[in-house]
Parts: sequence; structure tokens; C-alpha cells
Amino acid sequence: MSAPARLSSALAGRSLVLALDRRAGELAAALTRHGAEIRHAPAMSMIPHVDDPLLLARTAELIAHPPQLLVATTGVGVRGWFEAADAAGIAPALRTALAGTRVLARGPKARGAAQAVGLDVDWVAADGTSAEIIDHLAGRDLRGIRAAVQHHGSGADGLDEALESAGAEVTALTVYRWGPPRDPAAVHRSVLDAAAGEVDAVLFTAAPGTENWLAAAERADALPGIAEHARTGRLLMAAVGPLTAGPLEARGLPALLPARSRMGALVRAVIQHYDPADPHRHAPHQEDAP
Repeated sequence: MSAPARLSSALAGRSLVLALDRRAGELAAALTRHGAEIRHAPAMSMIPHVDDPLLLARTAELIAHPPQLLVATTGVGVRGWFEAADAAGIAPALRTALAGTRVLARGPKARGAAQAVGLDVDWVAADGTSAEIIDHLAGRDLRGIRAAVQHHGSGADGLDEALESAGAEVTALTVYRWGPPRDPAAVHRSVLDAAAGEVDAVLFTAAPGTENWLAAAERADALPGIAEHARTGRLLMAAVGPLTAGPLEARGLPALLPARSRMGALVRAVIQHYDPADPHRHAPHQEDAP
């Protein structure tokens, strides 16, 4: 297979660490088209629950007793949930059960995935946070309401508790969970290289991955060097959105954030950082489609 066509040299000579597992190949391809050298160091893995009997049992409960409210937190989670239902032969029944359900989405990716599986989305959190959903529902009397919450990998987001405190009966759906890195040695090398000034940027697309990568840096006593390079501008720390950047900010590390929490926007933000005059930073990207 031939190498992807070079679009620009905006990232030529730059070494970028991708501290992510899901869709790392897609992001790497987009960056190498602009000359980047990619180092893969996924700081976590994603473990699907497609065959999880508890997920399927709770899905069957929702089909038998449709919820009035559904909170969709991630695009990959919504797609994975319907893939599991499809594998079990109950996806059509699930769509029928959710036809009259009010759907709240935690950001554009969750909205797009929900729409793709045939659901109507009533409200979207502008900044993609669970806190926005909690604020949106604050003060509402949800007694007698059956609610379903599709959780992201870390699960602990306070949504279940907020809904239950308002009186709702909550069914939690965990479609996947975060696991340990598949290649801990690669993560260890990446934090040492970053501390030594041998890489130009580290990119993150999920908060657990950010936290795991920084924790690996702390274990290797590499965080002081990383922090120094980040604060002087020698090392760029780039995150797809504010949630993903949270662990960086908690440690006082500056983070580059794109205008929109999308991978395509992240690519353009990195290109613009290194080459503000590059015309491709304004080019549309498939990832920006809703």
C-alpha cells in the first residue's frame, strides 16, 4: 500500500507522541500527511462489553419498560451499545423502545452516534461535559421517570447520582471500560523521551489516557522535565477538549485545545501551532462532520 499523499510540510521534522488507543491510526495518518514523525504510546486500552450479559440484560429491561429519558455520553459507547444489541438480535426492538424517549447528548459525537442509530436528540451539552447535563436537569422533579445512562469508560461522572437524587429510576449501561496500556514499555519510553526534549508534542484524546500518561511520567520521575519543556514551549501538550486536558491543568501544565472537540480540529490546531501560515489548517476534515 502506498504512503498517504503529503499535503504540506508544516510538521516536517516534528516528533509527535500519540498517547491514545482508539483511532490512533486515523490520527497518525492525518498528521503524517503534514510531515510528522509519529510515536505510538497508548496510555490505556479500551475493552468492549459487547458480550457482557449484564449489558444485554439491562437492554432487555429497557425494551420491556422503555425509559422516558436517555443520556448518551459518548459516540463510541452509543455505537457499541447498538452493536451489542444487533449481535443479540434485539436492535430493532431497542430502537422501537427508544422511539419516544427524550435523549440528552454529552456533546456532538454522542449526538451524531445517536442520530446515526435512528434516535432523535432533544438536547446537546455545548462543552461536552457531564456537569452540563447535571446543571440542565437541576431542580427538575424526576419522580416516576425511568432513565437510562450510557456511561463512558471511567464511569464515575455523577450522572446516576444526580438523576436518582431527583427521583428518577436509573439504569446504568457500561458499554466499554478503560484498561491498562497494551505496551507499557512504549509509554515508559515516551515519558522519558518527552522529559529529555526528544519529542515535540504529546497528543491526548481521552482524560483517562491523559491521567495514565502523566502517572507514568510521575512513576518514572520524568514529570519535572516534561513540565519544564511544556512551560517553556519546547514541548506541546495538545488535548482534544477541556475534559481531556483536565489532568494536565490539574498539574499546572499548559494545553493546546482546538476550537471544537474533534480530531480533525485537533490536527489543524497542531498544524497552526507550528506553522500559522499553512493553508491546510483551514481545510475541512471528515471528523468534523456531525
